[in-house]
Amino acid sequence: MDEIDYHWYAFHELTGGELYAVLKLRQEVFVVEQRCAYQDCDDLDQRAWHLVGWRQTDGKIEPAAYLRVIPPGLPGEMPAIGRLLLRTDRRGRGEGKKLLNLALGRIEEFYPKTAVRISAQHHLVEFYRNFGFQPASGVYDEDGIPHIGMIRPPQERP
Repeated sequence: MDEIDYHWYAFHELTGGELYAVLKLRQEVFVVEQRCAYQDCDDLDQRAWHLVGWRQTDGKIEPAAYLRVIPPGLPGEMPAIGRLLLRTDRRGRGEGKKLLNLALGRIEEFYPKTAVRISAQHHLVEFYRNFGFQPASGVYDEDGIPHIGMIRPPQERP
């Protein structure tokens, strides 16, 4: 089994090739696979933290997992997790849990005792509940896909 190597990046730390690979994967999942025509590049990437899971396949390194963390105030009062994805062949292996745990750990490190928000695809509500997220809105349509706003209350550290 090929391992995924996770790294955090500020936008300016991504090389042109790395950024291209990440944006290509986001389009593969959100635009092509989910048949969702929308503007993926939304001017939040430049101020977000990017967590990229790289893997080596057939001698080349490519992203296999990704999410971004939007800092508080861009928009909203609390940090937000977005664009969480895995390549189709990486799903069902626990990588989504690992990815989300890494993001929550980063948020707790930089923004302790702060709530976290996410706009979750509705069919993933139970997945996010397992991490302490609670519904914070009704179901709404976002680019043709049912979503629900969820918030994870501030967590106390042991």
